[in-house]
Amino acid sequence: MSLSPQISLQLRTFTDDPDHDWGATLALGQAMDAAGVDRVVVSDHIAFGENLDAYGDPALGGIAGGRQPTGPDGQWLEPLTVLTALAALTTRIRLGTAVLLAALRRPAVLARQVATLDVLSGGRVDLGVGVGWQREEYQAAGLPFERRGRLLDHTLEVCDAPWTQQRSTYRAPELAFERIHQMPKPVQAGGVPIWVSGTVNDAVARRLRRFGRGWIPWGPAIADPAGAIATMKDKIADLGGDPTELQVLGHATTVKRADGSVDLGATVASAPALIAAGVTDVRVTCSLPRDVGQARDLLTELVAAFRAATS
Repeated sequence: MSLSPQISLQLRTFTDDPDHDWGATLALGQAMDAAGVDRVVVSDHIAFGENLDAYGDPALGGIAGGRQPTGPDGQWLEPLTVLTALAALTTRIRLGTAVLLAALRRPAVLARQVATLDVLSGGRVDLGVGVGWQREEYQAAGLPFERRGRLLDHTLEVCDAPWTQQRSTYRAPELAFERIHQMPKPVQAGGVPIWVSGTVNDAVARRLRRFGRGWIPWGPAIADPAGAIATMKDKIADLGGDPTELQVLGHATTVKRADGSVDLGATVASAPALIAAGVTDVRVTCSLPRDVGQARDLLTELVAAFRAATS
């Protein structure tokens, strides 16, 4: 199956402004839908500690040189709630998390929430998942940070069972249940597509082989998409998986004019090389006007430029 190149944007659902207009945020999501953007994604944190420097520590799951975008008292909306609101306000755009810290949720409850969202949206959900970088969030959830990889796998295992089986049974050291029924199933065949975030390593490759429809590269993999994608696909194949239909996120290079405005043509010009490297979803990062009409016009122009550059 060959997918047409897709364009995605992140909807900023966090801010340092305690008086932010969240209605305007949802209106921007509607503008993305109306303009023809393929996918909108939102990010996740359930709480913050005060060691925000951990974001820049790759040993903890952060990214070298990275900076958490707000202080510990920044305003962060819960992503599945936001996507539910967007599902009611949009008609065609895909709704994704980038990424959900899935292991912090009780797995059977998460399965129900995401299946419900998929049904209400008409099968438009993509579940991007990752282990995160912040020990304090795991502490707040009563979970061991050191086992975050296994906890994520466990969460995905439990979600997959009721999504794909009429009567599901599951046994693992963390949890066991028998003959569980959970309806309705997700609209999408095989369950909601899972996008796995991570660097190029064996654990992420195993997770992709078992669960992943798509990969969200992290760390050094972002800077070298061609090499990273080739290496990751080799790892998946070595594990007995078939990586030929793996979807992959890549980031366009945002180019600004002298006045600070985004040069849309120059920005989307980076997309063909990404697609040639194996990227299927090109993420464009740019500031949008506060005026919704102006934002919609800009996004419509962006989508048209992207289609022209990648057709």
